[in-house]
Amino acid sequence: MSAHSATAARPRTGGPRDDGPQTLEHVLGWVLVLVVAMLVTRLGLL
Repeated sequence: MSAHSATAARPRTGGPRDDGPQTLEHVLGWVLVLVVAMLVTRLGLL
């Protein structure tokens, strides 16, 4: 039994998919980091 056939036999559990727009996720993640950093500095929490 190869590793591919073992992972292919498992049912999906509703988690994140392996295929998808990883670049978009990375960009949106960094945008979120920048927005939180600007909010923290504007509110004087740092």
